[in-house]
Amino acid sequence: MRKILYVDDDALNRDILRDLLCEGGYDVVEADDGDTALKRLHDTPGIDAVLLDRMMPRMSGIEVLRAVKKDAHLADIPVIMQTGATARDQILQGIRAGVYYYLTKPYEDQMLLAIVGAALRDAAQKRRLREEVAQHRTLMGLLEQARFRFRTPQEARSLAFLIANCFPEPEAAIYGLHEMLSNAIEHGNLGITYREKTRLMLQGRLQEEIEHRLALPENREKWAWLSFETDSMTLRVRIRDQGAGFDWRPYLDISPERATHPHGRGIATARRMSFSSVDYVGCGNEVVCTFIADEA
Repeated sequence: MRKILYVDDDALNRDILRDLLCEGGYDVVEADDGDTALKRLHDTPGIDAVLLDRMMPRMSGIEVLRAVKKDAHLADIPVIMQTGATARDQILQGIRAGVYYYLTKPYEDQMLLAIVGAALRDAAQKRRLREEVAQHRTLMGLLEQARFRFRTPQEARSLAFLIANCFPEPEAAIYGLHEMLSNAIEHGNLGITYREKTRLMLQGRLQEEIEHRLALPENREKWAWLSFETDSMTLRVRIRDQGAGFDWRPYLDISPERATHPHGRGIATARRMSFSSVDYVGCGNEVVCTFIADEA
């Protein structure tokens, strides 16, 4: 059972949210202020995520967040900020401090569970990718140039592991590569829009829809391509799909407007943790991801 630390100075809020999270299948640990929250994080093993109220006396949610992100033992735990503060600059402050998931009051029960679930899935995926990439290390560090085609999520995942091992830090590269290759299939070739993905995730039907669209006659011969090249200092991955493209500019950074959505952070996170730069070409169905070794 996943363990959630819920931090809120309001006892009534804690009662309501505790019941909802428990009904959702989570084990809930509670704290009524920031100091207690940090103590719970250090003393309670196995906390998987933190649901944190922003406005608290003495130690605010932002101060708790900064303390968590500075601690190497806690920094990877996803934090979901719960707040009544919906001003763009306040949400942006949280994003810059490390909050990629927001719940703004009032919210529906389904959205709360969807956001908590999304944060846990993303954290688990990053952890699995880092762990598994070590199992795929070969002589890929000797590769100078290559071109691949792929069509399915399984092929994209295998290819991400393969190419990640060409990077000096495969554990950092794997997340961005997997996100970009998955986008080429889901949003590119299969045409799943942002709004559709939100709905499908809330319904728990995303994987089912991907498999359905892959089997459609018009998609059976759609491929995406990855090319890789490197010199002594620079690694460059180019990914192209057969989709209609999209306006990528809003997704280069984590947006306050999307901070309450269960997805939409992949490109921005890839820019931050995997590559030196991410540049889209033309209509947006081609992306160039560059890593410069002296920036590592």
